Order: sequence, then C-alpha cells, then structure tokens
Amino acid sequence: MVVLRPYRESDLEALYEICLVTGDSGQDASPLHNDRKVIGELYSAPYGVLEPEHVFVAEDDEGVAGYVVGTHDTAEFEARLEREWWPRLRRHYAGVAREGLTATDRMRVAAINEPGTNPADIVASYPAHIHMNLLPRLRGQRVGSELLRLWVEQAEAAGVSGIHLGANDKNAGGVAFWTKSGFEPLQTIGRTVWFGIKL
Repeated sequence: MVVLRPYRESDLEALYEICLVTGDSGQDASPLHNDRKVIGELYSAPYGVLEPEHVFVAEDDEGVAGYVVGTHDTAEFEARLEREWWPRLRRHYAGVAREGLTATDRMRVAAINEPGTNPADIVASYPAHIHMNLLPRLRGQRVGSELLRLWVEQAEAAGVSGIHLGANDKNAGGVAFWTKSGFEPLQTIGRTVWFGIKL
C-alpha cells in the first residue's frame, strides 16, 4: 500500500537517495558519483530544508520511495538558495579533494559554485517549479499523477498562476509523463526540455 503525505524532517535522507538513484535520466546515477549527496544538494534536499511545506512524499512498506518538491516563487527561492543554501556547500566542497570526485561529481560542484537560473521568460509566465522522482517500484501505478495532483491543488489554493519544470531529453519516460499530465513543451535548451502548465 502506498501512502501519500506531507514531508517530514526525517524524510531528508530519502530525498537525497531517491534523487541519486533516479538521477541519470530516471535511471540510477550511483555509478556516476562517488559523492552520494551532491546531486540531491541541487535538486531535492534544499526544498525539504527551506520549503518543506511544498514537499510531498510517497511511502510504501519499504519506506519513502518517491517525492515531489518545488517552490511557488522560483525567483525568490533562487535568492534564498544564494543566502541560505549555497554558502555552506561551497565551503564544504572547497575542502574536498578533487581526485576523490568523479567527473560528474565535479560537474555538480561547479553548479553549486555557479548555479544557473531557470529561463527568465518561463519563470515570468510560470513562476512556480517542481521536481519529481519515483523509485522504479512505484512507477506505473499512478503514484506520480497523485503526487502531482497534491502539489497542483496546493499551488492553486495559494494563487499560483503557472508551474514549470525541466526534463532531460533522454528521459523518455519523464517527457511522456509530463506531456500526458497536461504540461506543454515550451523550449529546449541543450539537453533540457522546459515544460509549463497554467493554473
């Protein structure tokens, strides 16, 4: 039985682990990383720490196996990351020996040191954004659709006008899910397909 529920502080390690084992276009990114947390530092953990009220998880008998994280205000969240999240991580990784990191680890550390921003024109029209990941054992059971419904309902109640997200173009399952869920492809930049939905 799968239970969908609001995030708890004790779920943080699950956010890191799920992000890692789905981080290669939906597949396990563990072989690409020596640092098992660096990808989660970018795409899952900051939401649980800074905006836990905007995180929902899916839990089965084996534990938390999926999540949707996000923010209602992308521009403000990016500013908050700069104030409250990146400084600690920059200090941490400044002391980590480069030879202990894989090429992919180093790419993630570079993104921590110089984070990109989501496309300004998309943020202007779709101010909220989300990330969602499910372990394979939860896929194909409408768990993703139900997590998305919870997040969208909360965003609508808060007056959010639109939601965007980026998906790797190699992640065929993810691209198909977002398209089926009513998200419109807006533009492709490099390997990232940007989607949006109006509320």
